[in-house]
Amino acid sequence: MPLISLVVPCYNEEESLPAFFEEARRAMASMEAEWPDLRFEVVLVDDGSSDGTLGVMRAVAAGDVAGAEVRWVSFSRNFGKEAALLAGLREARGDYVATMDADLQDPPALLPEMYRILQEGDCDNVATRRVDRVGEPVVRSACARMFYKLINRISSADIVDGARDYRLMRRRMVDGILSLGEYNRFSKGIYGWVGFKTHWLPFENVERVAGETKWSFWGLLRYSLEGIVAFSTAPLSVASLSGIVLCLVSLVFALVIVVRTLLFGDPVAGWPSLACIVLFVGGLQLFCLGIMGQYLAATYLEAKGRPLYLVRERSDDDARGDDGV
Repeated sequence: MPLISLVVPCYNEEESLPAFFEEARRAMASMEAEWPDLRFEVVLVDDGSSDGTLGVMRAVAAGDVAGAEVRWVSFSRNFGKEAALLAGLREARGDYVATMDADLQDPPALLPEMYRILQEGDCDNVATRRVDRVGEPVVRSACARMFYKLINRISSADIVDGARDYRLMRRRMVDGILSLGEYNRFSKGIYGWVGFKTHWLPFENVERVAGETKWSFWGLLRYSLEGIVAFSTAPLSVASLSGIVLCLVSLVFALVIVVRTLLFGDPVAGWPSLACIVLFVGGLQLFCLGIMGQYLAATYLEAKGRPLYLVRERSDDDARGDDGV
């Protein structure tokens, strides 16, 4: 009897969870009607929420969700969505694992079609992508499109524009993802790096059912920079190339100055432009040092070997203990 695990990371989703479970019940009931041998479990990960999210999880776990077993894990503090996704994948026991958000921007109603594609097609996971960004700020949408174009150009990661973390995977792909023990995780890049055959399922953008997004513009920018550092060394090459180009330009300028001095005897003129060049070169050097600093910081975090998260409590106390490893 195949088991499907629904992994749902949650951060301050007290208002969204009741609506999510209502939709999830409908989706699971629809799937059970078509495939009677299916079993379900829901794995909820509380990412250090400051509202009543954990209380809602407890109440749902104590009740009935269309016959599905509900388990939850609560972090000691907010560790971020990447840590919550990893924790959910580690806790999931299913032959098939779906990762999805609790705000209904990842519609549970797509689950029957995703499972059907896995059964009928030759693929290892069905991933979703938005075909539009209706309701999203224009600047954020433009920056997101630029990011997808950039990272696909400078890295080997296969990241589709509009890709969501919402996908249904076979166990072998989940095991492949869990085999990557890196600290600096960028799931969209990891999904592409591990490979496996992917079927993309497009859908129209859906607004949050309740609450507000937890991603600010600067938070998304920082996350995108982490993704570039995690899956590309192109910025280091750019820094090196900039140094080479500036060296060649400086040699040309030196020759121009020597020739001008010999012909016109006026070595002092042009100091304002020289000051601008010095400032430009100094700024470029700091920029290149900043690039190298990002990679050194990532290496430093990897070298410390800290766990990505710490578990404060869970619905079932299994053999892994409470250290989050």
